[in-house]
Amino acid sequence: MTPADLKAYLNNLLSQNLLLSTMIWGPPGIGKSSIVAQLARKHQIDFIDVRLSQLAPTDLRGLPVPEDGVSKWYPPEFLPCSGRGILFLDELNMAPPAMQGVAQQLILDRRVGSYTLPEGWFVWAAGNRKEDRAAVFDMPSPLANRFLHLHVEPDFQSFKSYALSAKIHEQVIAFLSFRTTLLHKLDPQQPAWPSPRSWEMASQLHTVGLDIAPAVGIATAAEFNAYIKLYDNLPNLTQIFTGRGDAIKFPSEPSARYATTIGLAIRAADANQAYNAFTWISQVAAMEWVQLFATDLFRTMRSKKQIGALAQLVQKDQNLQKFIKDFQELMGL
Repeated sequence: MTPADLKAYLNNLLSQNLLLSTMIWGPPGIGKSSIVAQLARKHQIDFIDVRLSQLAPTDLRGLPVPEDGVSKWYPPEFLPCSGRGILFLDELNMAPPAMQGVAQQLILDRRVGSYTLPEGWFVWAAGNRKEDRAAVFDMPSPLANRFLHLHVEPDFQSFKSYALSAKIHEQVIAFLSFRTTLLHKLDPQQPAWPSPRSWEMASQLHTVGLDIAPAVGIATAAEFNAYIKLYDNLPNLTQIFTGRGDAIKFPSEPSARYATTIGLAIRAADANQAYNAFTWISQVAAMEWVQLFATDLFRTMRSKKQIGALAQLVQKDQNLQKFIKDFQELMGL
């Protein structure tokens, strides 16, 4: 499933209060843990991220303390005692077998030692796969059988939706729209390689003018830098935003088309600028580019609370109505 599918599935588990232990499988860097954290914030519940690979069995079970001649296990402070939330066991299969054995009791019986997990807490876990060259251990069959298993793969549209809301740099989004295969390209021979996580770091570096190679690798950074040079030859977006783009042609090169389309969608400051950009691109570009622009524009306008004003402008323009049918739901009309 895609990250968007994963988020929707997990959201349903929370909405329906299905306290089923769930294991999320996927390559590193695609946002498994961040999706879980986002859902916890959305549902306004607690989120505890436990990295089992960094713990010893006694760290989870607790320490034996003598009390009235009997040894009792005192649980660690990071395990919840009340409330409602998600106990997220990250890097589960990077933990050695002994640690997984202790976790098995918590996952199955919702208790370990003298500790009992409060009602209302979800137990979810995540791990990488062997093919990702991660240092993982085999998950014992009894433990695996305790979980729902969700497999997630990198997906550009899911990343793009997140990137627009998270204000990832426009040029990063445009580049990845053109070179989607570089969203996630694991290279075990290199310490830095492109993934959704590393592209978010690259966006921060690029925003302040720093080289992005330390985040995504030398080869990917070289491609990105070559792509950025075409921005000097893009159409004058300012003229398009002010409604003076009648004489401006749509670029012929696919790379420049992505840059122009993404730039117009992201830079539109208000409904009037968005409307002018929409009018221009609908007149000069093929339907596929208008659809790409509209999808991104509506996301951007919604985040800027301008979607209602844009909808009113579009409704008054008969020439744009034929381009809007596929986007009625996105626009909330």
